[in-house]
Amino acid sequence: MKYLVGIDNGGSFSKAAVFDEDGSQIFAASVPTAVLSPKSGYAERDMEQVWEANVQVTREAVLGSGIDPKDIAGVSFSGHGKGLYLVGYDGKPAFPGILSTDARAWRQVERWYADGTNKKVYARTFQEILASQPVSLLAWLKENEPQVLEQTQYIFSVKDYIRYRMTGKAACEYTDTSGSNLIDLTTGQYSQALMELFGLEECYEKLPPLYTSAQACGCITKEAARLTCLPEGTPVAAGMFDVDACGIASGLCSEEAMCMIAGTWSINEYIRRAPVTDGSASLNSMFCIPGYFLAEESSPTSAGNLEWFIQRMMEGEKEACRITGRTIYDLTNEWVLSIEPWESSLVFLPFLNGSGEDTSARGTFAGLTAGHEKKHMVRAVYEGVVFSHASHVKKLLQTREAPSAIRLAGGAAKSEVWVQMFADVLQIPVEVVGDKELGAQGAAMAAGIAAGIYRDYEDAVSRTVKITKTVTPRFKYREIYEKKYAAYRAAAGGLAGAWGYLS
Repeated sequence: MKYLVGIDNGGSFSKAAVFDEDGSQIFAASVPTAVLSPKSGYAERDMEQVWEANVQVTREAVLGSGIDPKDIAGVSFSGHGKGLYLVGYDGKPAFPGILSTDARAWRQVERWYADGTNKKVYARTFQEILASQPVSLLAWLKENEPQVLEQTQYIFSVKDYIRYRMTGKAACEYTDTSGSNLIDLTTGQYSQALMELFGLEECYEKLPPLYTSAQACGCITKEAARLTCLPEGTPVAAGMFDVDACGIASGLCSEEAMCMIAGTWSINEYIRRAPVTDGSASLNSMFCIPGYFLAEESSPTSAGNLEWFIQRMMEGEKEACRITGRTIYDLTNEWVLSIEPWESSLVFLPFLNGSGEDTSARGTFAGLTAGHEKKHMVRAVYEGVVFSHASHVKKLLQTREAPSAIRLAGGAAKSEVWVQMFADVLQIPVEVVGDKELGAQGAAMAAGIAAGIYRDYEDAVSRTVKITKTVTPRFKYREIYEKKYAAYRAAAGGLAGAWGYLS
């Protein structure tokens, strides 16, 4: 039996997992990575600490698995898209790592929409421009910290940076880079003309060579082997954007399928043979399966909002749960179940980290009264997250048929209460994928293809993906959730004129 290692860096954690050839997770390790917010709207990481976290989780996963490291056939990576990780000519970080929840570059985006740059860009990339994309952050740096760009040798995503540290080889890969307005989708390559549209022509030479997700991209170096317990010389595959990783690990390998990922970001996606050019998908990118494109609707509006509420508002409840041996999620699920949807009209807009609809939007409870308790607020958070996903899904379904079921992954998929709410709001069955680190699993699948364990992604999916349950929608909740969704949309639209003042 051979084994595969997937290393995943999301919005909150660094993770590593060891899988066997059939996709069974042998052992996984995870550590939180601190998010620094030196100013409002900023979301940064110390890049050396990110590297140290990856060393720690990889070592723990390899040792904890109990396998002989010599049986590891391949390694690969996934990570959050967007954001920015710069390496200087001295081989060291040139600036703090910037996460996909960072909103500092919203004014740059606003200007591009005001002067029509967005339309010229869309004709080449079929993407909207987001404040968290590398192009926006590079433009912000050029305007505010120009010396940083002068010192930068390589422009990376987070997983490309970790791969660089593991192999010593500078490279990018298509899924991440094509989802960042850095690749002209009409040619499938970098474009000097595209960079000129953003006023970033000097950054063109700082973009490393491109690889496909399952393409061999170096080997584990002697130093990385010493730190991580991965065998020196182990083949490394380029890896992929975590959206692709979670999608392929959920079985997203046909045009009929649709997938939602409810983690820090609300990710809603399907694949097709050509980009969507009618505006029904705000983001198009090249999928990890060659020849396919990922149609994506996303925003930083998902389950991370519950984590914020728990951390900031439920300290006493967390301590009580610790004493009684329950998890805080047992309590939040219990609270949500104790209130029927028609018993509370409280609306939560899950825009704590921004919104795909308005770059200056902010998180909001609307309709709060003296009669509301924390449990009503928690239910509103659950609903607000689902309504945000529903907004994206409804947009995607404007030009394609509804799937027979939608596959759900991410933190929310661990809550039966939340999964049922997704099904009831969407009125579409929801399939839950087996509980494992899906970002790491998707990366491991790419490593397995590069190592010759799987013929292709379809073979990897057939051998590794397992659906644990299917949750069907309850028709009796359809009308009430339609009304609550309408209230959610009205609240979001009604506040549109206030966001600029509030930010």
